[in-house]
Amino acid sequence: MKKLSLALIALFVQMISALAQSSGTDSSSYASRKLHVDEVNLVSSYYSQNGNHSAVTGGIGTEQLTDIANSIDLKLIGRDNKNRIRGIGLELGIDHYTSASSDKIDPNTISSASSHDTRVYPSLSYTLTDETKNYSLGAIGSYSHEFDYTSFGIGINGSKTSKDKNREFALKLQAYFDTWTVIYPIELRTGGGTGRNRTQGTSPRDSYSASFSYSQVINKRFQIAVLLDLIDQTGLLATKYQRVYFTDQSEKVENLPNNRFKTPIGIRANYFLGDRIILRGYYRYYTDDWGIKAHTASLEVPVKINPYFSVAPLYRYYTQTAGDHFAPYGMHDPTETYYTSDYDLSAFSSQFVGLNVRISPEKGVFGIQHFSMLELRYGHYMRSDGLKSDVVALNLRFK
Repeated sequence: MKKLSLALIALFVQMISALAQSSGTDSSSYASRKLHVDEVNLVSSYYSQNGNHSAVTGGIGTEQLTDIANSIDLKLIGRDNKNRIRGIGLELGIDHYTSASSDKIDPNTISSASSHDTRVYPSLSYTLTDETKNYSLGAIGSYSHEFDYTSFGIGINGSKTSKDKNREFALKLQAYFDTWTVIYPIELRTGGGTGRNRTQGTSPRDSYSASFSYSQVINKRFQIAVLLDLIDQTGLLATKYQRVYFTDQSEKVENLPNNRFKTPIGIRANYFLGDRIILRGYYRYYTDDWGIKAHTASLEVPVKINPYFSVAPLYRYYTQTAGDHFAPYGMHDPTETYYTSDYDLSAFSSQFVGLNVRISPEKGVFGIQHFSMLELRYGHYMRSDGLKSDVVALNLRFK
């Protein structure tokens, strides 16, 4: 996949905006209710990582990977005959990655099909907001596809705000229905074969989540929110092309339980330090029934240099315990029922440092009226097991 041209997309967006603005009728009251383009976001990012604990080769070997991601998010709004706000969101994302570790599924090939792939993920959402009764309802449907994986997602959400606008309770329910193409390492396939098309059939995986949030305005400078997620996954949770090596020198594919329940709970706090500086703090505790317990703490400090230009440094620290089924290369007992050498399930700590730069001039970026915001983000990730990554992203917004 070649990288999308942001200039061409911007031209397309401007054409849509012009069409939406010129499609009114003689009745101003009717035009105010009609759906129109409210906002368009274009995001393009580049991600690169490297490390030496690839799960594909049993916890050793390169984790080199690059990913180019592009997405366009189109938001339309209007009002119905009860003066409620209707919103429709259309999003299309396309990622293209190259992975040296995935290429080791079949190391006999110089460059197999699994060394690179493209993921396409469109979604459609609808929201209805009643400003008089202080509630909002919504629904979303999504789809994602890459060479060994297909996912369908559905969700509903709602929120209720107090009359004084100081409190809000929100609920989101989501379900994802996934199908994995089961691919084994070349040496463990029944009947042999080469290339990614030698599969062992398909297997389902379903995920259900309920997310709750309660936000409270303490005073004009201080706001907090409490967040709780309940997540249940069933089906094929192991990645069958990831190898595991045992103390007796034998080799198998990764095997993990077919159920996992996750419970993250967090708190978010924003403090307005004058008119130019905001302190955004976040803490989350995570636990699951695979034995992992984790803590996340982050601080972001947006600083408004002037009304149209701001910078926001970010720091995040994360630490977790090892899962019950993890062991490094060659350290698993052959009598174990479940086993993995995926370092995502190991004990580690990580740090992330980043910077967001945001420009939103009153008369538009570069004097273009509908070009309302340009944001550039950079982040560097460091993990205690040696994994490092960098990401840079560009976000353009048109209103």
